[in-house]
Amino acid sequence: MYANSMQMLRKPTTAILLDTRRKKAKDVYPVKLRVTYQRKQVYYTLPYNFTEEDFKQVMFGEKPGHKEKELKKKIQGYENKAEDIFDDMTLFTWETFEKRFLTDSAASGTLEAAYNEYIVQLKRAGRIGTAVSYEASLKSLNKFVPDTKLIDITPHFLHAYEKWALAKEMTATTVGFYMRCLRCIFNIAISEGTISNEHYPFGKRKYEIPTGTNTKKTLSLKDIKNIYYYQPQEKSTEAMARDYWLFIYFCNGINVKDLCLLKYDNIKGDVLEFERAKTARTKRKVEPIRVILDVDAKAIIDRWGNKNTAKGMHIFPVLTGKETPERERQLIQQITHVINSHMKNIASALKIEKDVTTYAARHSFATVLLRSGVSTERISEALGHSSMTTTKNYLAGFEDESKRDVAKSLVAFKNISD
Repeated sequence: MYANSMQMLRKPTTAILLDTRRKKAKDVYPVKLRVTYQRKQVYYTLPYNFTEEDFKQVMFGEKPGHKEKELKKKIQGYENKAEDIFDDMTLFTWETFEKRFLTDSAASGTLEAAYNEYIVQLKRAGRIGTAVSYEASLKSLNKFVPDTKLIDITPHFLHAYEKWALAKEMTATTVGFYMRCLRCIFNIAISEGTISNEHYPFGKRKYEIPTGTNTKKTLSLKDIKNIYYYQPQEKSTEAMARDYWLFIYFCNGINVKDLCLLKYDNIKGDVLEFERAKTARTKRKVEPIRVILDVDAKAIIDRWGNKNTAKGMHIFPVLTGKETPERERQLIQQITHVINSHMKNIASALKIEKDVTTYAARHSFATVLLRSGVSTERISEALGHSSMTTTKNYLAGFEDESKRDVAKSLVAFKNISD
């Protein structure tokens, strides 16, 4: 009984260390405060990153300079702060400690540092497009208020940012996109102990991320028919662009990146089987998308595919598989631009007053299925969406169109002659 009472009264212990498990850019590692209590250890990230050599010089160097002394003093300040909190607590609990310690330590964590750390991780993982998105989110937030700290971002701050961004003619869709990036940064910061849960600014009765209005103009079957029968000059870039667009439409609305990544290994008889690049990196098991290759899709492969059909060869001659992630993204953007540019000219020639982009091909695949009575669940599976919510948002514009048709049918009696 006495031993148990002494254990409850015993103070936690602390240590400053370099977390060499979590390497960052340029061979630096984060400095952390380790707190140990009753055999449980929790690590709290401090706003410092060092190489192993620099850390030893700052914390244990025999002849430290003025700069090293100041750094050591600041780092030890976090440990001293933790010790002071322990002394003020009659009974130690992790919840009470973190509420006090993280609130104070978060003040030194800048938004830019948190973003840049994650951007480096994304680039290292080859997720260049996602990294670019986070860079755009950070740039926008810095334009609103430079040098922001994580602790400064409150629901009021975010509502003010949204008002400012919309006044700058940014769309609600873009604002929502940037805010989802910021929400991810907050989730990472909380998981790493950089900031406490009580500072999380998102959610009901706090700040809710806006959803963009879905104003897609869907292509009609007549539009698609006209594109299909359009006669470009044989073997021209325009012909290739039209065929790539149709291949997207015929093959479950495959996006351009996945089209470029397709290999002949993905063809299993009359079936094209592939995983979306977007979901391939997830840990959960994702069912591959299976597409029946009809006569038209096969003809497009025959016309524009690599003639070398050996194992490991890409179907379409856009990528070789030897590109860096940056170069891969550049080439995919280039082919997307080529397709969209020529499809804009084709639409103009056909007097189609709607966007006829690669995205429109994907969206048209989905809406044609919906018009044909195919369930949203089946469409979600065909598109390779990770959730039904994504598919419902994707089809929202079409559903509004359907509701307008229903409304019109209710007053159709006005057109009946006596």
